[in-house]
Amino acid sequence: MRKSLIQAAKVIAFLAAGILLLWIAFRTVDFDSLRESLIGASYEWLIVSVLFGLIAYLSRARRWVILINPLGHNPGFWNTFHSMMTGYLANLVLPRIGEITRCVTLGKKENIPVDQLIGTVVLERTIDLLSIIVITFGVFFTSGSKIREYLNEAVMNPLREKVISAFGSASVLWGILIFLSVLSLFLLFRYKKKLRKTRFFSKIFNIARGVVNGFQTILKLKRGWEFVFHTLLIWFSYAMMTWVVVFSLESTSYLSFGNSLFILVIGSIAMSAPVQGGMGAFHYFVSRGIAFVEGVSIEDASAYAILTHESQLLLGLLLGGLAFWMLSRKKPKEINNG
Repeated sequence: MRKSLIQAAKVIAFLAAGILLLWIAFRTVDFDSLRESLIGASYEWLIVSVLFGLIAYLSRARRWVILINPLGHNPGFWNTFHSMMTGYLANLVLPRIGEITRCVTLGKKENIPVDQLIGTVVLERTIDLLSIIVITFGVFFTSGSKIREYLNEAVMNPLREKVISAFGSASVLWGILIFLSVLSLFLLFRYKKKLRKTRFFSKIFNIARGVVNGFQTILKLKRGWEFVFHTLLIWFSYAMMTWVVVFSLESTSYLSFGNSLFILVIGSIAMSAPVQGGMGAFHYFVSRGIAFVEGVSIEDASAYAILTHESQLLLGLLLGGLAFWMLSRKKPKEINNG
């Protein structure tokens, strides 16, 4: 009962944060102009965007299978895809819970240790982080001054200010992190046997072992080229599903593919916010970014953010709901065979 209340409180808190961010994103928007932009949009471009979103999901599922294979398991593609989409659906209820949900779901369906699957997901997210960092630096150093100025004001400077205000300087922060890391490692090895006997640390050690195994899989990949291909395909699909939506509005139809990479960067940062589906955060950062860099009205920029976010949200809800239904219908024998 108490656990259920805590979970419900978390959902409500994150939802409230999302609603607050939505209010911040749209408080200065003229809703009559926004409505006109949405009514006059060419919605056929959203179908193209959704297709690229679907390609990205399918490619992610295949890449996850490739990461799992070196662990000695060969999960069925559709079990993997459905488990992954169930995780995305869970994220729309409680942020970050989806990563655990998809591991638990696939673990049950394919008899794979959950800690090993968590390790592959950590590895996957690390690769995603490195990918977006590379794209961010690429955009920062090859784009116009307006984009660099926005990235500085919206991303770089706030991070720098937070570090300085909290620790005085970045070097102090690094010193603290190094000290805490060394201290943690010392205590961990010094009291390893005692800690293992406690339920909490026993779970931590099991997860850590799974994470280590997950990182080791990258060195054992027999289809490394396919892994790289799917990583590139995923991010290309993200960029394309972001770009094609610009053609749905006359005011944004002139934006280039290079502009979509900028939108992809700020959109990815916004989607990492701890709210359901990046609600509010995506609308704010993307609309302000387009308006600041390209001089598009805030109403048209907000219309673009709505069309992009809500089309992909509906895709996630549809695929997630369908995946949950498909997994619940499968009999044990069908499940084990993928």
